[in-house]
Amino acid sequence: MDLPRSFTIRESSHRIHNPFSSRKLAQLGEALDPPPGARVLDLACGSGELLCTWARDHRITGTGVDISTVFLAKARARAIELDVAGQVSFTHGDASNHVAGELVDIGACVGATWIGGGVAGTVDLLRRSLRPGGVMLIGEPYWRKDPPDQATVESCHATSKADFRVLPELLEQFGELGCDVVQMVLADQDSWDGYVAAQWLNTRRWLDAHPDDELAEQLRAELAAAPVRHARYQREYLGWGVFALMDR
Repeated sequence: MDLPRSFTIRESSHRIHNPFSSRKLAQLGEALDPPPGARVLDLACGSGELLCTWARDHRITGTGVDISTVFLAKARARAIELDVAGQVSFTHGDASNHVAGELVDIGACVGATWIGGGVAGTVDLLRRSLRPGGVMLIGEPYWRKDPPDQATVESCHATSKADFRVLPELLEQFGELGCDVVQMVLADQDSWDGYVAAQWLNTRRWLDAHPDDELAEQLRAELAAAPVRHARYQREYLGWGVFALMDR
């Protein structure tokens, strides 16, 4: 049970595996202002940057769950680097069925709602670990503009226009699920650029070091197409944000 190797190659230098900058992640933490000792569960935690930096900055405690052995190794190293290894822990496992043994103050799934089969299922999953009055964090794409054709849809990593909603409709969906939206922080084009351009550099460096690898042809083709695809489609049409929700 692990992520495909191509994914970990593309994001080998990333601390945050979504189009959030470290500034925006800190902004979200400052907006929520969790009290010292607050318990956080982060499902599909990646390299653990949310847990580690919030443990340093807000003195939270928490657990991260992810299927990537590569990213979890980075998360544990980051916890040691920031001197918070006594506050956070990381578990290798399938986040799609993980429920905390003790109810948490914040339950997060930031950019991986596929673990619950979509937004609704992920909200239901997080609720199973959340104390009354707790906060859920959902990271999710949305359409910045109505995609004009199927090429735009597929270039934004969707199979159909219905895979994502425009921002007002996404906020309405949270309400239909019985949640109040109490905070949101949205990625901008600069943070999108930083996220995807780092993938290009990681890919190029890996290709230079591994020209004969079995993945080289696939990743070479991706790298040749990715910058133009991002500028033409994803940068203009795809938004992304983290939404803080509380049950009504």
